[in-house]
Amino acid sequence: MHKEDFSRLCHTLSSDKNNALSEAVLSVVKDHQNIKNKKKLPVVWLETNDSGDNNIAFMNTTYPYLGRVFEEMIDLLYSNTFMAAEGRDALNILDQVLNIYKGKFTLVVEGAIPIKDQGLYNIIARTKTRSITALEAVTRLGEPAEHVVAIGTCASFGGPSAARPNLTGSVGVRDVLDREVINVSGCPVNPDWFVGTLAHLLMYGKPELDQLGRPTLFYGFTIHRHCQRRSYFDQGDFAEKLGDIECMFSLGCIGPRTGADCPYRQWINHVSWPVKVNTPCIGCTNEDFPDGSTPFFTPMPEKNKKQGDQNSPAPGVDQV
Repeated sequence: MHKEDFSRLCHTLSSDKNNALSEAVLSVVKDHQNIKNKKKLPVVWLETNDSGDNNIAFMNTTYPYLGRVFEEMIDLLYSNTFMAAEGRDALNILDQVLNIYKGKFTLVVEGAIPIKDQGLYNIIARTKTRSITALEAVTRLGEPAEHVVAIGTCASFGGPSAARPNLTGSVGVRDVLDREVINVSGCPVNPDWFVGTLAHLLMYGKPELDQLGRPTLFYGFTIHRHCQRRSYFDQGDFAEKLGDIECMFSLGCIGPRTGADCPYRQWINHVSWPVKVNTPCIGCTNEDFPDGSTPFFTPMPEKNKKQGDQNSPAPGVDQV
């Protein structure tokens, strides 16, 4: 399958709630592996300063389920959450990765990186002689990795972990590595965004990215552009309270400045998303989330309403 066909696959499947990207992507990956004689994508996954919601979201990938993603698409070499090894055995795996897979593995980072006080606020491992911080681990593994993927808004931009007052000095992965980082933001991330990004890396290499380093496959247009309540907005018909069927811009919806395909990708096994259950979008994929979205349920400034009325991509997001 050509890269352009894969892009169309992402958008076509996401418009049908009865299908998921993951349902078709593995057959495409398998065909590609057979033709190109390629193996699975080697992945090292570090969980740092976050709530753990992104690995839970990933575990909710459906049709196929998590096991098939592991068996057929990615070779998960190391993961705080999924691996059986502990202690020195786990750290030995990281040493082996650096020796055997240098320049060939993808580093996935979940969570922000505390940098205050030399990063001591997030320790991922302890040896008999010292502690290994998330800052050290990400820095050490980020340089030799072929690709670095930040999964979730905390890893991408700092997110809730870096929200005011940010006592630990947490930042996104891009702020501690002097290299390009692919940001798959969301709080949590939609499993299709992550699985689709890994599939693209395996078959075609780095996907096209927007100005925030996010794959345009999934973040190319605003929530507002494809929202099922867009017609109410165009008519100036706004909800007065939660539960009303009209546009929730008046109740603080951040959709006009949030890049993501939630309205047709949907969540919870691809059957729902916040606006569908009468909750405004709070902009969880944005670079300034959550500080830039709070207080929640407070209307955006009027100038942003005009911006949202334009049938255009999100600020800083390229069209696809």
